[in-house]
Amino acid sequence: MLSFTGKRLLGLGHRVSAAAVAGRGYHERVVDHYDNPRNVGSFDKTDPSVGTGLVGAPACGDVMKLQIRVDEDSGKIVDACFKTFGCGSAIASSSVATEWVKGKKMEEVLSIKNTEIAKHLSLPPVKLHCSMLAEDAIKAAVKDYEAKKAKHSGNADQVEKA
Repeated sequence: MLSFTGKRLLGLGHRVSAAAVAGRGYHERVVDHYDNPRNVGSFDKTDPSVGTGLVGAPACGDVMKLQIRVDEDSGKIVDACFKTFGCGSAIASSSVATEWVKGKKMEEVLSIKNTEIAKHLSLPPVKLHCSMLAEDAIKAAVKDYEAKKAKHSGNADQVEKA
């Protein structure tokens, strides 16, 4: 049996009814991604085809781990997953981010901005930091993957300069 913290980390913790969440001003997309988060889970972080981004917001306590799996031949992200400890907006932002990165090349996902995530979810101003975490997590996962790739091919100096 998972503890409350474990359930919340997986997005399975204390559930508030969709009507109650919607009544607090959350857009239906936030409620949908909170109630039905996409791509919850994790990959083996030692896998050279996996990049892991771990970011947090000390002010509110949200922590987001986003992972990508990249096809070496095509350079495309073939899978993505997340685990987030945080509010509904943080979980929804993570869920959307994993959907948006799948099937895209690294350069493309680096152009995903928090403002796009926030607009898609209609996040209120007080929750914009959640979409910022998602953008930061994407960038951190790409950076981690590129560092692994450079280390694997013996070009660690290239990543340091980037």
